[in-house]
Amino acid sequence: MARVRLENVTKQYEDVTAVDDVSMEIEDGEFVTFVGPSGCGKSTTMETVAGLTKPTDGRVYIGDDDVTTLAPKDRGVAMVFQNIALFPHMDVFENISFGLRLRTYDDEEIQRRVEQAADIVQLEGMLDRMPDEMSGGQRQRVAIARAIVRNPDVFLMDEPLANLDAKLRVHMRTELQRLHRELGTTIIYVTHDQAEAMTMSDRIAVLNAGKLQQIAPPLECYNEPANLFVAGFIGSPSMNFAEGTLDESGLETANFRVDVDPERIPGATVGDEITLGVRPEDVHLSRDADALGQATDPIDARTDVLEPMGDEIFVYLLLAEGIERSMEEDPASSSDQLLMSVTPDTDVSENQDVDVVLDRSKIHLFETESGEALCHGLTDRSERESGTTATETEADS
Repeated sequence: MARVRLENVTKQYEDVTAVDDVSMEIEDGEFVTFVGPSGCGKSTTMETVAGLTKPTDGRVYIGDDDVTTLAPKDRGVAMVFQNIALFPHMDVFENISFGLRLRTYDDEEIQRRVEQAADIVQLEGMLDRMPDEMSGGQRQRVAIARAIVRNPDVFLMDEPLANLDAKLRVHMRTELQRLHRELGTTIIYVTHDQAEAMTMSDRIAVLNAGKLQQIAPPLECYNEPANLFVAGFIGSPSMNFAEGTLDESGLETANFRVDVDPERIPGATVGDEITLGVRPEDVHLSRDADALGQATDPIDARTDVLEPMGDEIFVYLLLAEGIERSMEEDPASSSDQLLMSVTPDTDVSENQDVDVVLDRSKIHLFETESGEALCHGLTDRSERESGTTATETEADS
């Protein structure tokens, strides 16, 4: 086991910067997931840790050793790839032990390590099977066992579940969490799947365009996103956004107004362009406002499309400008819509005029130009009038 440290790592391919000045430290035994859209640099960052890619600039440390120029075989890491890549002519035992045999371990040690790894990934009794006799999940376990037998300091997993069906991915997520608990080894995991990142990780590192946007525990990234990109990327469905201008008494957007004291927003001044963000579960019908404690003034809306999901219903709302556009048979822009999540027993139907409110304690404000978070949660009006402590918190930079 070992900690991993990246110092100002940059990887340049001619005129493309795949990784841009990334610095982070992953603790010994920690499970950290790199997540982001395609082309964001997450796999390239992992490959610099593995030694498959040499950084253009910066240093890579595993434990206390600078491994920037070391070959992959000398770094004490083991990789599991999206493509399982088992040898089809070898049985499970031979596939798992292949790397050990290349390193000329004696037969007794090979047998011990293979049996131990097979026990950890629950492949007992399958060591004599051929890969084509196994399910996708079982073959992925073989690939993981092949990495385990090396007793690496760091596991590197590059989208290992991407080729599995949805049900099997959920099962294998549980298996990987159990594996991490049993081995206690440092794991760096790459995925574009938010569910994998949120459920398995001690921390997630969100990347975009080669830059590290935020590295924090999953719920911190969800509840206190560092910027607009993280707010929009983490969470499914995505956060609602509305751009507006801050004046002396609140934030004015194209479709609604939110009362807020500018002095309570760290780093903001009157006249600033501000983007408001609120998650679908924090949009409520106005009849439920009393239960919130802190709600905005009602917002006029009309239901557009309903998506029943079983445990919840996603309600797409048209706001004032969106309603006007729909009457003119023009498509509503994203700024003229709002997504609300309600329980399955909620009495709501399509093309229905409704009033909705936002939970003030769950509203996020961002600087529009830079995208940086300003605050998470707004002070209730009665609290400002009485001079009590604000609930606003400054976002981590």
